[in-house]
Amino acid sequence: MSTHCPLNVLIADDHRLFRQGLIGLMNTRPDLVNVIGEAGTGREAVQFVEHHHPDVVLMDLQMPDGDGLSAAAQIQQRWSDVRVVILTANESDEQLYRAVRQGVAGYLLKSLDANELFDLLGGVAQGEVALTRAMAARLLKAVSHHNTSELTGEALTEREVQVLRLVAQGASNPHIAEELCITVNTVKVHLRNLLAKLRLENRTQVATYAVQSGLASQNHPTG
Repeated sequence: MSTHCPLNVLIADDHRLFRQGLIGLMNTRPDLVNVIGEAGTGREAVQFVEHHHPDVVLMDLQMPDGDGLSAAAQIQQRWSDVRVVILTANESDEQLYRAVRQGVAGYLLKSLDANELFDLLGGVAQGEVALTRAMAARLLKAVSHHNTSELTGEALTEREVQVLRLVAQGASNPHIAEELCITVNTVKVHLRNLLAKLRLENRTQVATYAVQSGLASQNHPTG
């Protein structure tokens, strides 16, 4: 996914008026977003991705032909480079947890401020997960209510643990770099190492692991 070109986006939502309003909003930022299509059902979204291969799918959870997560799962299994960001009015912590466990690239509420939406989409263009701090906090709460399984992986360095804990707090790469007095590129290296060691696929799963393992709440120095 290029960081220099606008993101090619598909909007998948069963409410036509909402789709049109969102398209109008997206058109105010042609430098960041290029809406290449819209879909009113999960099936239409999957078919559109097959033929047009967008960078990002903004996917509602409530669809006439089933849960939006089902369509998201199909897209992620067949086209791993297409990122699905849930954009919904559903504030259920359980749905948030399910979406993150599935590996979506973000979970946003439709009540989100427009500027914050654009900031988060900019993060998606950089390979980050679209998750507000408030939703990250809710994710940690949701994870804490689920049984943890045996977690394995190579031993983490102290710095990797520090990065992991900040990711769990919803911090962006620049924020982590500033907090730890390292460069953004170094943060990215630590994240790649975390993914490899823990056998995880994305940043959101790193946050989930931090809570499940207890590392998110342990007192590790950040100096």
